[in-house]
Amino acid sequence: MKTNDGSSLSRALLVFHACLFAFLFLAVSQPQAEKPNFVIIMADDMGWSDIGCYGGEIQTPNLDSLAKDGLRFTQFYNTARCCPTRASLLTGLYAHQAGIGHMMSDRGYDSYRGELSRQAVTIPEALKSAGYRSYQSGKWHVSRFIRPEGPKDNWPIQRGFDRFFGTIHGAGSFYDPNTLTVDNTQIAPWEDFYYTDAINDYACRYIREHEANHPDTPFFLYVAHTAPHWPMHALPEDITKYHGRYAKGWDVLRAERYERLKQMQLVDPAWPLSPRDPRSYPWEEERLKPWEQRCMEVYAAMVDRMDQGIGRIVQTLKDTDRLDNTLILFLADNGACAETYGRGGNSRKAHPDPTLRRPMQPGELQQRMEPLFTRDGLPIRTGQGVMPGPADTYIGYGLSWANASNTPFREYKHWVHEGGISSPLIAHWPKGIPQGRASNRRQTAEGPLVDDPAHLIDLMATCVDLSGGRYPENYAGHKIKPLEGISLAPALTGKKLERPNPIFWEHEGNRAIRQGDWKLVSKHRGQFELYHIRKDRSELNDLAEQMPQKVEELTVAWKQWAKRAGVRDWPVR
Repeated sequence: MKTNDGSSLSRALLVFHACLFAFLFLAVSQPQAEKPNFVIIMADDMGWSDIGCYGGEIQTPNLDSLAKDGLRFTQFYNTARCCPTRASLLTGLYAHQAGIGHMMSDRGYDSYRGELSRQAVTIPEALKSAGYRSYQSGKWHVSRFIRPEGPKDNWPIQRGFDRFFGTIHGAGSFYDPNTLTVDNTQIAPWEDFYYTDAINDYACRYIREHEANHPDTPFFLYVAHTAPHWPMHALPEDITKYHGRYAKGWDVLRAERYERLKQMQLVDPAWPLSPRDPRSYPWEEERLKPWEQRCMEVYAAMVDRMDQGIGRIVQTLKDTDRLDNTLILFLADNGACAETYGRGGNSRKAHPDPTLRRPMQPGELQQRMEPLFTRDGLPIRTGQGVMPGPADTYIGYGLSWANASNTPFREYKHWVHEGGISSPLIAHWPKGIPQGRASNRRQTAEGPLVDDPAHLIDLMATCVDLSGGRYPENYAGHKIKPLEGISLAPALTGKKLERPNPIFWEHEGNRAIRQGDWKLVSKHRGQFELYHIRKDRSELNDLAEQMPQKVEELTVAWKQWAKRAGVRDWPVR
């Protein structure tokens, strides 16, 4: 319609602005999809079958409850060692790509610097794009610089965390850990300090402080325990709970766990229990039964105490009304530890005069993973017959008990057979994990099971996916390596995981590749072994000689990955 006064145009503009206003009003008035919080909790040197919901006799009611109301993954993998696992978890890359192909020393190659690479971003750094705040409580162990006067550019605060409490070092006393740090300042432990409790208490503190100061902001919390890593330190009241529980020894314990694992459908009855490690011996031949029992009692008490603290974290999430929309993931950094730390050799006993004290020398705790004296001057005791638990003892629980902790699998921490790399993975998220039957789940009395293989490298991808964040191509002036993992979100919502690439391992020359149901694995300088994991996860029926073409196919794939990831021949000089 024609007009000379422009009234039609004015009416059209009024209608347009009214529609635009209504659209904008609706857009801002509609509630935004609430982003989940993330809590990743990791145990240190814990076997696959130690906790109750994975077949163990250790009392872990809080983890069992999370599993029953969430999911348990039956084929979740770590990297077989502490700091490589932490590097992979934090970055979504294989450990070599993240700069920690071995441990905390610089071996002259970018993949073996003993420091998190600047070509990798951490989960907190990536989640900043989605508006998250991040906290850590516990063990860091991804920097070779641990002294307070040294470089701190790879400490937690400098790698994306807003608050940090814990240790920069990899291991130490539970009563008096070295490198104990708040944010960037190293501190001394307080009276009645026990590290497991402190880690859980600080995790709860950070949740409460976040709710008070940032109630409309999602958070990422990383709780990295040192339990049950040696030394075997536990509180008397927790040790007492397990008094006499292990009097029948490791052979009976392995058999009991194996039967429970079958009943709980965590293992296929077609998988035999792997034979007792040939480096062990029958329980009946053990000469120091009370000492060995005590070692396992203290180990169980350490796991028990960790579970008690996890219960406090869950309760704090409830109290702050955060539990329903928090994805909690619980896992372990490697399989059980068979190291003979403090169990023999050059043992040290307590001085005959128990009143003798030697003052701690300046900086001594910072210089030694195992000091010669406790902070109050007691001499440290090691060796056979020294009952673990108190602060003045430094002892590991040994190969035979580790063999039981990894039931029904072979090998341990360091190695990449199933006993070294298999981890529990519990996922709990009331708002995000639908209850009931799903195509990727098996229902059991203890809660649903997911059989899809998954790996630490998947955790970064999962957090970025569910947060709506962005994994960067460049960060802080550095080109970032592409993610290696896949998001576990489909598995959480009831769909099958589609993994486009194999999973790879290398540690100290121990090598493996998992492609579908096939696994190729070898020890350092050993021949490759081939196993069909769905039929033989105990790794007892080596098919390498029968299927040389499959061995060659997987060997080629492993070598291609090793070249791409920066793997060097072991030992790296």
